Amino acid sequence: MISYYDMSPSLSAEDYTGLLEFRDSVRRFLHWSEQLALASGVTPAQHQLLLAIRGHASGPPTIGEVAGHLLLRHHSVVGLVDRAEHAGLLERRVDPGDGRVVRLQLTPTGLRRLEALAAAHLEEIEGPGPHLRPVRDALGGRAKLRG
Repeated sequence: MISYYDMSPSLSAEDYTGLLEFRDSVRRFLHWSEQLALASGVTPAQHQLLLAIRGHASGPPTIGEVAGHLLLRHHSVVGLVDRAEHAGLLERRVDPGDGRVVRLQLTPTGLRRLEALAAAHLEEIEGPGPHLRPVRDALGGRAKLRG
């Protein structure tokens, strides 16, 4: 009788252990990130929203563009934007080149919150922080976020 563990001979026990360590590290990092966001006065979803707005390469994004970054439906992002706007984190602005387009921009409050979170995240990713150490170790130091 073939055991369950003998069914995939192309992967070793070390492969599975490595995958588990990788997923554990990613989940621990995400949990840490969520707790940090909450401690700084924003929800984890708002943190992702602020990052999607500020990190959008071609300038202030539309709700549709943010939805693409967040892997959410347009109407879900509208609700998230409404709540973040009410919290004073962002504002909607009509595109000066096309009055039919609305773009999202961070307020000074939103930018300050995001800057603090981003600095902590970069320190964790690039530094000796414990959450991503197994990922960095597995990649042999090849994982650099900044050039």
